[in-house]
This record gives sequence, C-alpha cells and structure tokens, in this order.
Amino acid sequence: MADSILVMPAQRGTSSLAIWTAMASVYVIWGSTYLAIAIAVQTLPPLFSAGLRFLVAGLVLLAIVAARRGLHVERAQLVGASIVGLLLLVGGNGFVVLAERTVPSGLTALIIASVPLWIVIFRRIAGDRVHRSTFVGVAVGFAGVAFLVIGRGASGTIDPFGLGILLIATVSWALGTFIAPRLRMPRDALLSTGLQQLAGGIVLVALGAAAGEVAHLEPAGWSTGSLVAMAYLVVFGSLVAFTAYSWLLQNAPVSLVATYAYVNPVIAVLLGALILAEPVTPSIVLGAAIIVAAVAFIVTREGARQRAARLSAPPAPAATEAE
Repeated sequence: MADSILVMPAQRGTSSLAIWTAMASVYVIWGSTYLAIAIAVQTLPPLFSAGLRFLVAGLVLLAIVAARRGLHVERAQLVGASIVGLLLLVGGNGFVVLAERTVPSGLTALIIASVPLWIVIFRRIAGDRVHRSTFVGVAVGFAGVAFLVIGRGASGTIDPFGLGILLIATVSWALGTFIAPRLRMPRDALLSTGLQQLAGGIVLVALGAAAGEVAHLEPAGWSTGSLVAMAYLVVFGSLVAFTAYSWLLQNAPVSLVATYAYVNPVIAVLLGALILAEPVTPSIVLGAAIIVAAVAFIVTREGARQRAARLSAPPAPAATEAE
C-alpha cells in the first residue's frame, strides 16, 4: 500500500490535531490487528471468521455509499475490485489468519512489512524504471526477512508451514496492491473497498465451508476474547482505520501517511510482547531493524523521486478561450 499513496495529493488548511489524530488511529489500529487476529483464531474458525469480518464490513460500507449517493458500478469496475479483493483479502489476509495459528503476531507483522519490497519487484517486471539505490534497499530488506524466516523454519522454532503460507500472503498482498491502479476500479474509495471486502468475504466463507469449518462450528467453544477481537477487527480494523486512512490521503502530506508502513510492525511487535508474552529476542530486534530500515528507505526514496518528477514536469498548457 505504500506505493499507491506516494502519488496522492495532499490538501492544505487541515489542522495538525486532526491529521495526527487520524495518523494515531492508523498507527495503533492497523498495528494492533495482528494481535487481534492472533486472539481471534485461538477459538474461532480462521477462514470462516475472516470471511465473516469482511462480509460485515463490506456490507456496511456499501450501505453507507448507497444511502449517500446510490450504488452505481460498471461491470469492469466490479471485476477489477473483485480481483483486488481476492488478492488482498483471500490470498493476503486469509493466509495471514491461517499463519497466525502457529506464527507469533509480531513476527507475522514484520514479514508482512516486506510488501513494499515485493511491489518494487513487480514494478521492475512490468518494465518500470527503478533506481539502483532502491534495489539495494530491496536486497537489504529481503536479507532481513530471510534472517527472520530461514533459521526459525529450519530449526523448527516456528512452524515452517506457517512461515511458508505467510510468505505467500505477502506476495499476494503486494500483487493486489501493485495491480489495483492498473485495473478499472470505482473512483469512490469507500465503494471500491466495500466491493473488495464483499468479494473477499464471500470467497473466504466459501473456503471455510469447503474446509469443514462451517459444518463443525461450535459456538460454545468460542471464547469471549476471540469474539471481542473479532468485533474489534470489523469495527476498528476494517471501518474506522480505513476511513481515517482514506481521509489522510486527501488531507495530509503523503510522506507522513506513508510512515504507517514501517510503524505498524513496531506496534505489532510491542503489543504481541506485552499482551501475549511473545518473545522479543535479539535476533528478532535485528531482523526487525533491517526490514523497517529498508522499507523506510524505499518509501522515502520513491516519494522524493516522484515529488521531483512532478516539480520538473512542464505545466499543462492553459486552455484558450473560444472566440
């Protein structure tokens, strides 16, 4: 997501208090969703609960859009939003939910933080010009991911299958983020996100049913903590934080908004350690520092490059008045 926000305009005249309140919500809420997922999957069926989360959030967003201005979606836009929803929410979030049954939430967030690295790879495959220094940042970031993953998977410290599907989730999320601007999507951000969440939710529920989760639902075994975590993910993770994020894209400097990409994993590691007593070893701290530094470098580097390109672009010719 960091790549997509680097080209968004910022509005002037917005109070600093409003901007930093919205930034704080994105920092804390999105950083805490990894913890909430880890608590939810302790007793809830992973795919079915994830699908239900996105179904509810998607329907709420679409209801808001319908009440304000009605639902008007072209077929191509529906297809584009559905494709992105499947990549982000099924291949991305769905695999994260599965992985967090055995992988600590903090480590999960650190690995997912490598999404901007994969986006650079996809850009290069698509033929975009990428500066050498950006590739250096990508190489450093992947070294940090390898440092966190290979040793723990090989030694059995962390379930290697969980780590494997987590890497798949990272690639899927990056691919969805990369192709979203290249597909025909609804211009209304709430409408687009509502359709993405609805499509992803339907498929996740279907996958949960195919995996036998629906047939073996045992509500009596669902803990209060898991249900609260689920409600938190729907209300705060999928609705409140996204609304704040969408508002920030139009009202705050993009360089500031982009900082969520490397603040979220730090928040996730801290919460996982404080609430779930997840270990924070020196190797995790080192790996985290490598990944966060690499992502921060890439985000700021690409942001500066795009700002320079906009400043150097010739002004659009003024429209002449018809005689």
